Amino acid sequence: MFKKLFRQNENFIDGELSPELPLPKHVAIIMDGNGRWAKKRLLPRIAGHKEGMNVVKKITRYANSLGIEVLTLYAFSTENWKRPTDEVDYLMKLPVEFFDTFVPELVEQNVRINVMGYRDNLPLHTLRAVENAIERTKHCTGLVLNFALNYGSRAEIISAAKEAVRELEKAGKSAEELRESDIEKYLMSSGLGDPDLLIRTSGELRLSNFMLWQLAYSEFYFTDVHWPDFTEGNFLEAMIDFQNRSRRYGGL
Repeated sequence: MFKKLFRQNENFIDGELSPELPLPKHVAIIMDGNGRWAKKRLLPRIAGHKEGMNVVKKITRYANSLGIEVLTLYAFSTENWKRPTDEVDYLMKLPVEFFDTFVPELVEQNVRINVMGYRDNLPLHTLRAVENAIERTKHCTGLVLNFALNYGSRAEIISAAKEAVRELEKAGKSAEELRESDIEKYLMSSGLGDPDLLIRTSGELRLSNFMLWQLAYSEFYFTDVHWPDFTEGNFLEAMIDFQNRSRRYGGL
């Protein structure tokens, strides 16, 4: 059952983390509400994206301090190109600013950058910033900060299925022998493990073409807090809530 939370006060924490119960290894976040945050303050939408970038830094630090292994953030979808040109242009500049200012700290904190999505469609300056950040952090062995950038899950699944079938054909096998593991090998998140927990901010209750395959048995946590207002306290609430879930994966 989906649990929708309405808590806005970061100082209100319902319970505390249990040292006996596991934390999610992989947390995925749909960072929603930047535009609405800005509109509420009579600011342009890009102001919300700017503040949202600062929150990414804050939540990355906190997740790393808790020992989270993978943090996947939905930064830009394949559908987001439909937005106004000035907003898209700004969003494509954000990775340049983000990585230029944050990568030195990420290296110091042993955080490795990963990016999943269709890079061929990214502007050259965005692509260079992404590739540089990946290269500079490739030796890090701590938290994996995984950005879904120009990412769409349906296209990802189709691409993975095609690659898996091609591999079967090369081995002289038929498509009837296709297994889940064959497709998983070609997903963009291969090697990161499926998210244990999905967080979506800003009150929306949908997946928006995000990791449809990988979220099959993830726990979902929804909050009305807009992403620019999302705090370490809000993240902690999600961790506590996760520890109180019973994960049965279809069993009893």
